Amino acid sequence: MKCFDCPRNCGVDRNQNLGFCRESDKIRIAKIIPNFMWEEPCLTGNKGALAIFFSGCNLRCKFCQNYQISHIGKGEEYSPQEFKDLLSTYNLSNFSCIDLITPTHFSSLLFQALKDFNSPIPIVWNSSGYEKVETIKKVSSFVDIFLIDFKYYDNQLAQHLSCANDYFEYASTCIKEISILKPNKFDNNLMQQGMIIRHLVLPENYKDSIKILDYIKTNVNDPVIALMSQFTPTKESPIKERLKPLEFKIVLSHAKKIELNKGYFQDLSSSSTEFIPKF
Repeated sequence: MKCFDCPRNCGVDRNQNLGFCRESDKIRIAKIIPNFMWEEPCLTGNKGALAIFFSGCNLRCKFCQNYQISHIGKGEEYSPQEFKDLLSTYNLSNFSCIDLITPTHFSSLLFQALKDFNSPIPIVWNSSGYEKVETIKKVSSFVDIFLIDFKYYDNQLAQHLSCANDYFEYASTCIKEISILKPNKFDNNLMQQGMIIRHLVLPENYKDSIKILDYIKTNVNDPVIALMSQFTPTKESPIKERLKPLEFKIVLSHAKKIELNKGYFQDLSSSSTEFIPKF
């Protein structure tokens, strides 16, 4: 079957060829980390997430901190039924959520695996934001929380860093749709349903970040944001500089000015190779 899961619209038969994501017709997992604590506190709680890092990516940013798996690729392959069986080997009550990390290019396969899966804990769709609305609607049948990036306002910047000159149109439309599909619900400070919008401030691009924040304020009901300063240059990244303290301070000040106060705000100490996962 030809794949049209994401905005790339490769249309390739992944049983025979690889699309932009560089993955086949099997779900490939690079790493599973139980009790993973490096997500927002309302997701991890005291137990942490069952974090599942998928191989490949439909966006493949040139500065990706998970470059080893998003671009190079590695991991074990599973059919939808094998993936469902794999989840069943874990005592899910030991975790606060199931964290599906970079799942977009496996969305049809994950739908097959999880459409009838009765999870006792929230399932998180942790994605780049480069999504189709129809895909979001489809996976929302089993996904409780969308942890979604909103990377770029400027499509020229998106093209330069992610080869996606239509990023803003897709990401903004999906974020608006999610805010309708999944209103925020919390229980004892843990998110049970809803959306967290992540935005990484890039060096020399703080004005793009301000436009992103303005869009969120105008178009999203009850927004929860995660404003990040953790950009770390890698040898593959076209951007070689770290974020300047003043740049991040300007973005933080703007978030405060427009009353985007609900969420999480990193400090500059997060910009370190120590935060890049080892795969």
